[in-house]
Amino acid sequence: MERSGLRECRVIELCSSEVPAADRFGWWCDLTARRMLPTVISSDRAADFRASVTMLQLGQIMVAAPQFDGMESTRTTRLIRRSDPELWMLTLVSAGVMQLEQGRNRAQSAIGDLVVHDTSRPFHNEVLHRGGLARTITLYLPRRALPLPEQLLRDQVVRPVSSRRGPGALLGRFMEGLLEQAETLGSAERARLGTVAIDLATVFLAEMIDAARMVPAQTRRQILAREIKAFVQHHLDRADLSPSLIAAAHHISVRYLHRVFQQEERTVGGYIREQRLERCRADMADGRLAGRSVAEIAARWGFSDATTFNRAFRSAYGMPPGEYRKHVSRPGASGFPENTSRR
Repeated sequence: MERSGLRECRVIELCSSEVPAADRFGWWCDLTARRMLPTVISSDRAADFRASVTMLQLGQIMVAAPQFDGMESTRTTRLIRRSDPELWMLTLVSAGVMQLEQGRNRAQSAIGDLVVHDTSRPFHNEVLHRGGLARTITLYLPRRALPLPEQLLRDQVVRPVSSRRGPGALLGRFMEGLLEQAETLGSAERARLGTVAIDLATVFLAEMIDAARMVPAQTRRQILAREIKAFVQHHLDRADLSPSLIAAAHHISVRYLHRVFQQEERTVGGYIREQRLERCRADMADGRLAGRSVAEIAARWGFSDATTFNRAFRSAYGMPPGEYRKHVSRPGASGFPENTSRR
């Protein structure tokens, strides 16, 4: 079912189950040619091809997340001469195995790998499923949008990079999150996220080709701030989480860490405290954790001193943690009392 067109910058969700079995493979070949990229496709499951796709437009960036039976696709010289959108395709493998060949490079990408290839040169792609449908998420990035040398990028096509660390981890989580939250995004949010996608992809690709110096300083700081925030959120339970620990983990000085956060209009310590308090507040509102004391919840998120926690919670939310917990435990209660606002 097509919910709306990409011209309106909304979400498209399509599934082969809505097409007669005998027509599904042809439907898929036509869909990918029209909506994603023209290629020559073959599959040993063409008689009853299973596939679905979610697509989302973010300004000049298109995101596509297909799930499909194993298949092979070839981008031929003839197809390129006929039409070339001049894109870099940056793909995250979420399920299955992808074997990709372009130019002199050939590689196999597994779950969690990020790989880039070029629509302006022929390539061959084989995706294998293992016990289920294969799944990928691809950012379609206009070449003119990336301030990086094209030849250096071409030297790195189809070489997989893990999304489990560094800029790749931030980019991978961002790509997965886009699909999870696609239906909740307004047009203004989509436009801003398109800019974020370009920034994240630029930093990731720049590191891959060892050209970080070519990324604008402002973009590098923005990406570093996102990496630091992700690190903080992952380590909130550590009582020793501090600016010095964060700086060391990111190979920067504490002084530079504070400079990065100046543009956030908050201190590093303030951000840590804000995130910890929000986790504590969420836990106290969670009925499944009713058996845990306030002190246990505070300790879980790095508050080792009860007095400090009580004072910080009251300052942030306008009431002591115990009073807040009593309020949210009442039938039908949510948020804060009407006469109390978060500060």
